Amino acid sequence: MNPERAELLQGTLDLMVLKTLDVMGALHGFGIARRIEQVSDHALQLNEGTVYASLLRLQQKTWISAKWGASGNNRKAKYYAITPAGRKQLRREQQNWGRTVGAVGRVLEMEAKA
Repeated sequence: MNPERAELLQGTLDLMVLKTLDVMGALHGFGIARRIEQVSDHALQLNEGTVYASLLRLQQKTWISAKWGASGNNRKAKYYAITPAGRKQLRREQQNWGRTVGAVGRVLEMEAKA
């Protein structure tokens, strides 16, 4: 992996998957990964295994649901959709993310003592 590529914390990926499904509607795993890469201007490169591990975690928590369908190229694919519980969790996680970013920003803006 390119050292300039961002590494993702597990919870951050879960948050981005929930947000992607909230905005885009039902998508298959490959589509979710490509959309996150696209929106990040390809700063984030997601391997399929990482995305599917996130999808499994989110399904187990009932924050997303899954059903089989046909992809754009007429192949069988599992489509994932955010659930009402997932939307509630997404709102909580977005608030937590905002607090975390603010706190890290304040620490990074500290001035050295003279």
